[in-house]
Formats: sequence, C-alpha cells, structure tokens
Amino acid sequence: MKFELSALPYETDALEPVISKRTLEFHHGKHEQTYVDNLNKLIAGTPFENESLESIITRSEGAVFNNAAQLWNHRFYFNSLTPQANSEYKGSIIEAISEKWGSFEAFKEAFVEAGASLFGSGWVWLTADQRHELEIVKEPNAGNPLTKGLIPLLTFDVWEHAYYLDYQNRRADQLKDLFKIVNWKVVESRYL
Repeated sequence: MKFELSALPYETDALEPVISKRTLEFHHGKHEQTYVDNLNKLIAGTPFENESLESIITRSEGAVFNNAAQLWNHRFYFNSLTPQANSEYKGSIIEAISEKWGSFEAFKEAFVEAGASLFGSGWVWLTADQRHELEIVKEPNAGNPLTKGLIPLLTFDVWEHAYYLDYQNRRADQLKDLFKIVNWKVVESRYL
C-alpha cells in the first residue's frame, strides 16, 4: 500500500486566527508530506508494505514507527479540528469529561498543562480505555496511545512546527486557543 497525503477537511485559511494559513500549509503540506514520503520509502519491499497505519504503528519501531505514527497522528489531529466549532456542544463526551475532571474547564486546564509541560516535542492526548475511562496522556516525539491499547479521542500537536510561526514560544497559549476549533462531534464519535 502506498500512502498519500490526505486532503484537509477544510481550506488552509479556515482555522484562522487560531492556526494561520501559512502554518497550516507548512505543517500539513511540508511536514506531513515528509512523513508520507519517508514511510513509503522505508516500507517498500518489507512486510509492512501492505499493512494499515495502525498495524504498522503497533508492530514497528525506529524510523518506520516514527514516520507511521507521525503520519497517523497528524491525520488524526487535522481531522479533530473545524472552522465551525461549537463551544456550546453538550454531547456525552462533554458529560464524561466533566464527570472525570469535575468540570469541562478543569479538564481544559489539565490538558493544556499536560501539553505545555511535555519536555521537548510530542503530543497530548485525551484517551479512553476499553471501559471508556478517560485519561490525559502525554507522548513524546511520535508517541501514540494505540501502542498502549488506548482509544485516541483528541490530540494536540506540541511539536514546535505546529505553532511556532503563529505563537513563537507560547505553547500554552496555542493549546488554549486550539479548544476554539475542536470538532466535538468527531471526538464524540470516537468515544462512542
């Protein structure tokens, strides 16, 4: 299977001002494309050549894992965002979050703190286990909760290329602002 760069579910300027067109073009068009190209080269002629990204992530290591996981993580991230975000969304995922953290605001603070405190680059995830118990997970580099048997629900990218053009070194500000464009219907569908 040859992997290709997935189309974004919105125009490159649709997430402004939270994510600028310039950042999105660079992040999606350059960084994600590099993971696609690298992964295709690395798996050519190997047992991974005809496997899904999920299978590659859970069975590989080293450069193959890094590029497969980064490709999957980016696709998941970009599909978690929307220009038509609904800050008043009241689905079962919001209820579960509020129950686990005491309030939705407390969850947002904990999620931002987890992402802001991750040393170096990586991802902050909202996950569920097989019993639908929610957890915030910090993963360095290309880390992905699939490797731990967890169900990814939402992720924010904390690699500098995701925010530096717009926020410079203000990672926490970017993380707070990302909540303005979360597609809670998509997160809900992953939870159910």
